[in-house]
Amino acid sequence: MDLKYQIKDRLMSAGVKPSLQRMQVLEYLTEHPVHPTVDMIFLALSPAIPTLSKTTVYNTLKLLEEQGVIQSITIDEKNVRYDADTSAHAHFKCKGCGKIEDLYSEVLNPNALEKYNYLQFTDAQVYYRGYCTECQKEFNERFSINK
Repeated sequence: MDLKYQIKDRLMSAGVKPSLQRMQVLEYLTEHPVHPTVDMIFLALSPAIPTLSKTTVYNTLKLLEEQGVIQSITIDEKNVRYDADTSAHAHFKCKGCGKIEDLYSEVLNPNALEKYNYLQFTDAQVYYRGYCTECQKEFNERFSINK
């Protein structure tokens, strides 16, 4: 199925009217899983949608989050980030380059929590911080570690 139809169907399934701005924001989040901020989304979409405002992007993200279409993450102390993947997963933020990645694990599966009798949870946010492989490699090369 074409991505635009998937986006439209996802919005309609959540009870969200698929306007041009909403579809573009969700499409951007789906195609760019870098956990962007409002500013990043606005800067990426505004050249193609000259009438787009930062307020529209913010309000769109708020609506999509309220309807369960996306999730917001607060791993970054300065900015709220957004993720089109609403499945159970954790996030890792590199202290070196600032990149945020998704981490998947069976432990994060909500069904796995049943054995602990936590049956009425609504959501969870799990964050890890450290250094990504590229930053570790750069550090090791700079300081001749592991050579």
